[in-house]
Amino acid sequence: MDWFAGRLVRWYDKHGRKDLPWQSEPRDPYRIWVSEIMLQQTQVATALPFYLRFVERFPSVSALAAADQDAVLHLWSGLGYYARARNLHASAQALIEQHDGRLPEDIDALQALPGIGRSTAGAILASAFEIRAPILDGNVRRVLARFHCVDGPPGKAATEKALWAHAETHTPKEQAKLRDFTQAIMDLGATVCTRSSPDCDHCPVSKRCAALEADAVDTYPQPRPRKVLPTRDVRMFLIIDPAGRCLLERRPPSGLWGGLWTPPERNADYDPDRLLEELGLDATIVFNTTIRPVFTHTFSHFHLNIEPVQVYLARTPHTVQEEGSRRWYHPLDKDELGLSAAAVKLLDTIR
Repeated sequence: MDWFAGRLVRWYDKHGRKDLPWQSEPRDPYRIWVSEIMLQQTQVATALPFYLRFVERFPSVSALAAADQDAVLHLWSGLGYYARARNLHASAQALIEQHDGRLPEDIDALQALPGIGRSTAGAILASAFEIRAPILDGNVRRVLARFHCVDGPPGKAATEKALWAHAETHTPKEQAKLRDFTQAIMDLGATVCTRSSPDCDHCPVSKRCAALEADAVDTYPQPRPRKVLPTRDVRMFLIIDPAGRCLLERRPPSGLWGGLWTPPERNADYDPDRLLEELGLDATIVFNTTIRPVFTHTFSHFHLNIEPVQVYLARTPHTVQEEGSRRWYHPLDKDELGLSAAAVKLLDTIR
């Protein structure tokens, strides 16, 4: 074990997080896998309540594989990056079909599962099976970029190659320390070597940190060129029947809010009468149409300006049948539907 790894393991013994629910003994590979997927793009404090609800509802690979995708997306609603939930569900089914319901103890087999990349596979191997494999999540990238002054923004091929090489070098060969080191380097990035205001005074490896020595901690990792996020304008139509139910459409499996249910979304200049005609509805059953103020929902790659249009019907139409891609939904229903955060916000306005 090199100096860097040794310092981290000793620091983890005193200061590391050891009470997270997926760390309880005996280690459950399924729960570790679920936690690693949830922690992609999400901080522990945010993911924790979702994790607890998820494993209570789906306590095993077999339970998750047997679940309806709507039930899975329902428990993911609000956590974002919904492809993670779809991939988790698909992977559970693949594990049942190909691996007897067990997570494989092989990095290539793990990476063959939807949603598992090299770093996630490494974290599962180290944490669940104590098998040596380096990791490189966002926190680890930041620690290594600063400790070694690795030039170039994360994601650039040369930068990634250098960071993976450092991760490989520092990962201990001693099995007994592997799990602690893996958790330690993630914890260090999450709690000490943070993106802003890093606590270098309490960092166990600060004595040899190249960025600290060069007074350049804030320079690393070097940022990607900042892009101005584009904006999209849409209308979402809340078609409401006399019982207070709202018509929802299921989104396509991939793309924005893939597989989730939302009110019908159309272009910003889409006329309500045109939508009614598209749905086979008689405009004479509409007794009120109200256009609500625009609100903005921001994603990682663009801003979505949503103009809600509330269309109140005098009677429930018979021409809109509940089918695979369309259904009526009451905001107080207990149905396990996967709803986007924007859909929940819109439905809250008609409760």
